[in-house]
Amino acid sequence: MNKKEIYIFTDGSSRGNPGPGGWGTVVVDGDNVIELGGYEKKTTNNRMEMEAAKNALEQTKKGSQIVLYTDSSYLINGITKWVKGWKRNDWKTKVKEDVLNKDLWMDLDLLSETRTIDWHYVGGHSGILGNERCDEIATAFADGETVKLFNGPLSQYNIPNILDIKTTDEKKIETKSRKKSIAYSYISSLNGVIETHRTWSECEGLVKGKKGARFKKSVDREDEEKIIREFEAL
Repeated sequence: MNKKEIYIFTDGSSRGNPGPGGWGTVVVDGDNVIELGGYEKKTTNNRMEMEAAKNALEQTKKGSQIVLYTDSSYLINGITKWVKGWKRNDWKTKVKEDVLNKDLWMDLDLLSETRTIDWHYVGGHSGILGNERCDEIATAFADGETVKLFNGPLSQYNIPNILDIKTTDEKKIETKSRKKSIAYSYISSLNGVIETHRTWSECEGLVKGKKGARFKKSVDREDEEKIIREFEAL
């Protein structure tokens, strides 16, 4: 992943169509993370998906390079395909009626014109951590619950590996592959102290039977450094 890019996760929810709704988004800009969310008394799921994207993009500067993940095909198709025809027709449908959700489409179009956005569709509840968190925020707001939103450094975020964009199935395959791989090293974390071991017996001797101990096998140097950063963020 390009560190110059801003990563955005979004989701929307409504209890009824229309009904009470909520939206949630997580914006990862370098080392900073911002969670946002909102509530509307009477709305639709599509509008909440759009509100999430709109509010997230408004947090970025013009000229930003953005990668945005959403589980709404309506949002992606609208902003990357349908919007061109709507604009040519002065935001009217073929039967000369206003495009549904015209206000939000116009806002999203303006935001898109001044930013480079790579729109990515992800399946709902597929194990992608950023979108799972957005779903939690959106549904909580839709249900009228109080939501504690994070704004601070990535190192203090409770999802330190949020940029690990893998689905549940991909993670299962990776786990199987990792188990079969020859170990480069073993990393342990006990009482805040992180150590690197060249053999499993060394690592096991330190962590076995110890409450709160964590350990993980690395498969190469880069993987080792990644695991150490994960443990440091916990």
